[in-house]
Amino acid sequence: MLRNRVRELRARYGFSQTELANRVGVTRQTIGFIEKGDFSPSIALSLRMAKELQVRVDELFWLEGDSDE
Repeated sequence: MLRNRVRELRARYGFSQTELANRVGVTRQTIGFIEKGDFSPSIALSLRMAKELQVRVDELFWLEGDSDE
């Protein structure tokens, strides 16, 4: 399962789901689904989100059970 820190980092920057969605070109619902783990974003979307949240992709997303957690 793909895990993420989207909600945590979004809150750190004071972004609402809507604001982050607008910045990366998706809907608010998509951000909500990603945060809940119900949707795995494309590589392109992952890169855009990491850029907006000022982290590397592997700091934002990881596979549950990976030894590097």
